[in-house]
Amino acid sequence: MTISTAVLDSRVMVTRSVRRSFRDPEAFFTALMLPVILMLLFVYVFGGAMNTGGDYVNYVVPGLLLLCAGFGAGTTSVSVAQDMSNGIVDRFRSMPIHGSSVMVGHIAASVVRNLIATALVIGVALLVGWRPNASPMDWIASIGVVLLFVLAISWLAATAGLLLGSPEAANGFSMILMFLPYVSTAFVPADTMPSWMRGFAEHQPLTPVIETLRSLWMGTPIDNQAWIAAAWCLGLLVVSIPASAWLFGRRTSR
Repeated sequence: MTISTAVLDSRVMVTRSVRRSFRDPEAFFTALMLPVILMLLFVYVFGGAMNTGGDYVNYVVPGLLLLCAGFGAGTTSVSVAQDMSNGIVDRFRSMPIHGSSVMVGHIAASVVRNLIATALVIGVALLVGWRPNASPMDWIASIGVVLLFVLAISWLAATAGLLLGSPEAANGFSMILMFLPYVSTAFVPADTMPSWMRGFAEHQPLTPVIETLRSLWMGTPIDNQAWIAAAWCLGLLVVSIPASAWLFGRRTSR
């Protein structure tokens, strides 16, 4: 099978997965509205009690974006598990379709969903008082960070969907992705947490990504957080991509 054929197959699967996202309005609009509702909740209900050294909305936006990405990745995990359990992949196997194109379609749809949700969150954040002081280069870098994180967590979620097998189990994994931002620096500084929780909050994958975005947008000290964020994201990709290929091959060879 030639490279051009694989690219064509991937384009077909990307179109299928994106259309599938828009044909599930409940999940799609939940993915869009959940971070917006959480932003309004944290800014207007909890924000007055949060002491982060400035306007709380300026602190909380990066964490909400990653929470949104986690929800979108959870949707990807469920979609992959559904494909593996409802027989559609067996139909694809009867056609001259490159196997990797199925996974590429799911990842591309995840990126599209997350970019739409990210744009919506940023728009609402600006309306409620978020005032970044980023330069054009900072904005380009922040978009790159968001894309890299979305790719990494989407591949991880797709791998989990293949490994877990059932949509119900994959949905449970999505809850883990949504919970992680709460035990990070997304909503409060790590030094306000109990000592036994602080170590995890400071060294889990989401915290350096959040701090990198916060630095790019608000000018906070970045130290070595950008390198750590890149290492986490690239590490997840290095592990998830071959693992998903192996799991997909094993599941479809039965």
